[in-house]
Amino acid sequence: MSDIAPPGVPRDVEGGELTSGWRLEQPILRQAITAASILVALIHVWFNTLGTVSEIYAASLHFGMFGALCALYFPVNPGATGTFARGAGLVFDLLVAGLALACGIYVVFMVEPLFDRGVHFVTTDWIFAIIAIVLAVEFVRRTTGMIIPVLIILSVTYMAWWGRYVDGVFHFPGLSLEVVLFRAYFGDDGLFGPIAYISVTYVFMFILFGAFLVRSGAGDFIVDLARLAAGRMIGGPGLVAVFGSALMGSISGSAVANVVTTGVITIPMMKKAGFEPKFAAGVESAASTGGQIMPPIMGAGAFIMASFTQISYLTIVAVSLLPALLYFLSVAFWVRIEAKRLGLGIMHDEDAPGLAEVMRRGGHSLIPIGVLVGMLIAGYTPTYAAGVSIATAVAASWISPGHRMGPRAIAEAMTIGARNMTATAVLLVGVGLVVGVFGTTGLGNTISLMITQWAGNNLLLTLVLVALASLVLGMGLPVTASYIVLATLSAPALYELISHSQLVQAIAGGQIGDTSKAVLMLVAPDRVAGLGQPMSAADATALLAQVPPEMLATIRDELLSPAVLTTALLSAHMIIFWLSQDSNVTPPVCLVAFAAAAIARTPPMATGMTAWKVAKGLYICPVLFAYTPFLGGDWLVALEIFGFATLGIYALSASIAGFWEHPLALPFRVTVGTAGVLLLWPNTPMLNLVAAGVLVVAILTSRWMQRAAERPAA
Repeated sequence: MSDIAPPGVPRDVEGGELTSGWRLEQPILRQAITAASILVALIHVWFNTLGTVSEIYAASLHFGMFGALCALYFPVNPGATGTFARGAGLVFDLLVAGLALACGIYVVFMVEPLFDRGVHFVTTDWIFAIIAIVLAVEFVRRTTGMIIPVLIILSVTYMAWWGRYVDGVFHFPGLSLEVVLFRAYFGDDGLFGPIAYISVTYVFMFILFGAFLVRSGAGDFIVDLARLAAGRMIGGPGLVAVFGSALMGSISGSAVANVVTTGVITIPMMKKAGFEPKFAAGVESAASTGGQIMPPIMGAGAFIMASFTQISYLTIVAVSLLPALLYFLSVAFWVRIEAKRLGLGIMHDEDAPGLAEVMRRGGHSLIPIGVLVGMLIAGYTPTYAAGVSIATAVAASWISPGHRMGPRAIAEAMTIGARNMTATAVLLVGVGLVVGVFGTTGLGNTISLMITQWAGNNLLLTLVLVALASLVLGMGLPVTASYIVLATLSAPALYELISHSQLVQAIAGGQIGDTSKAVLMLVAPDRVAGLGQPMSAADATALLAQVPPEMLATIRDELLSPAVLTTALLSAHMIIFWLSQDSNVTPPVCLVAFAAAAIARTPPMATGMTAWKVAKGLYICPVLFAYTPFLGGDWLVALEIFGFATLGIYALSASIAGFWEHPLALPFRVTVGTAGVLLLWPNTPMLNLVAAGVLVVAILTSRWMQRAAERPAA
């Protein structure tokens, strides 16, 4: 679902954005908008199942249709109250909707004649290209604010005009206005490029799938299942929030939608159990943020990542499972520690249904999810699998008497899906302009090289810079847009540094090929005797520092397998994707925490600080991605990293809180914190084992000393 709602635009319980209200209160207008939404959904389902429309045609029509819906769902004057103002705004928005449709249809009929005449614009080409760009900017402004529109305008004008006046590495000689408009409107690297086609296919189909699941009763089933699984444990209501958000996030992919769906139940439950309201809202915020990284949906990020990296969506989803579980465990640890600190016992949820009742009412929701996973594993395309799973959700709903989906329910699900897709669709189309400019001008590679230079080729410092950039961008951009921009700018730098660290390990381990040996003999003849022999990482780094960049690529390609290079590329993008989530819970702008604060009736900033503390896993896992083969696809290695990291995060959480199962004195806090860091130390299994032993001894000793102090004097 969309990542952000504009100011003053409320959301419904599914997380979709609503208009200012009055349009949907008018029966005729509501029916017309609903009919348009259903039609748009049906056309997109046809695109992704039976249709054979080319990519650019599908993307242009996608923009036209969702641009029209955007004009209807997001009024130009949302705060209008008078009859005249509302009527004038409606007329204007209907005109804008018609222009959006016309811009989408124009590409379908006029792109081939344009190529036939040698890509020379006629008057109508100029008019429609300019209108399309203006509308894209306006639609993004209505849905996400001013940051992305300003970025689009700066990017396009840089390529056409002011780039030629900039000195140094950012100098760009510029392109003619005709070429710029052609690339932006008719080309495959602008409005209707790969990002827009991802929106047409993967993003739309999975958002529609989520809408059908929610409408068929999956939301209630998830909350009931979470209450059943975690409600009888210490800190149970908080664990219900964690478990429920993990399950809800796996189908919704929207942090705000997650909060407003599960938070209205879990936050009051946590407050009733004895948790502070601020902590309850912070836990729900952190847990809901994890929905964006939880397979199989992962917001729109997994699909965009697959397009950027050319790594299959199924691979990305598969390797993301353990890291996502690790993140949710990190949130659950805070819940248990806080419950023990407050002395909260097991709170019996008298209203929680039994397993048989839960499965009877909502067990059918597992069938379409199982069909989706099975078809993906069997090799079907994600869009086809999503289409079949949508049909399965309708059929499975008839198993439960209370959630049977007839024609009316199907229409409602399509309306919800189209409405929830509107802001995301116009956002992804608009961001395509920025990505196209970065690719055309080489600006992305330039900034990536600058990041590497600023960090001094230090991978950890680069991670810090990317984290700071993601935080700043996240104050004004939705998570999806933040990931796209950051991936364009910094993914090449991260990939180079991660693969370089792998190359250092290979050289240090004595791995050397004939071509690599010849290159190294040429640049470092004094080190010939040591080539092919084990050496320290520092010596390997110094040796590779003498190799020119163009020759370094040759060595890397020879010594590192395609699987290692693929893991490095995936790790770079996954780092950026995870760090892009922190804007959800990090003040001063943290929309997810603000939404939870509204439910808990707590101060937004204080809630954001609590959520930021609880969501520390967002920063720990990217470090593991950078320095370990956590995403390499070897499940035994991944499970080993997962096990040590679980202990390490639990230890760090206890050290920060000063509490484990009992209070920790300062010496034990330091010991436990040190053990936690060593448990997370990459590629050192023996050190990790020793740290685990130290951790156990420290905890047992601390517990023994506490009991001795509590024992009454003889």
